[in-house]
Amino acid sequence: MLILLPPSERKAATTVAAPAMAVYEGVLYEALSWATLSKSAKAKGEKSIKIISAKYGAIGPSEKIKSYKAKIDNKKIARKVVPELDSRSSELIVDCRSSTYQGVWEAPFENTVEVRVFQNVNGAKKVITHMSKKTRGEVVRLILTNSTIPKTPRDVRDIVNKKYSCALIKNDDFRPWVLEVIAKEPSEYL
Repeated sequence: MLILLPPSERKAATTVAAPAMAVYEGVLYEALSWATLSKSAKAKGEKSIKIISAKYGAIGPSEKIKSYKAKIDNKKIARKVVPELDSRSSELIVDCRSSTYQGVWEAPFENTVEVRVFQNVNGAKKVITHMSKKTRGEVVRLILTNSTIPKTPRDVRDIVNKKYSCALIKNDDFRPWVLEVIAKEPSEYL
């Protein structure tokens, strides 16, 4: 399994290199709460997570990086990222990247589950941003803390469905599988 994450705009101020999970401090990373994961969940994460960094390319959770400020240059970063991700393209891929970072590498449609987050507003799905990041972090945490590693898009749906209302849309020749997750209202977290 390969889990693709975007970086975080908010980063710890570091003077020396530190593990990526200690540097990225944004909403997604707060919800993932790497430091509180069990050893076995972290081991799954080390094997499966790749963060697409505007500066460093595809990096793992423990790879040492310094805090940085950089805008993504898709063509430049693609040269670093594509060979590594292509080598893992036959695995189940859980894509939690934002659209900006999806442009760096197109994951194969047949085995990729793109996580999209919505909010239920008066019975209609509405696209959201801030809670989307939080929910994606929680989705990754659910996958890492699950007793089994998902092998199929349906497995991912079943794991996420333990906490969230969600729907899985089958892939076709033009797009990957899509897991539509309905984010909880802030009041539901109390």
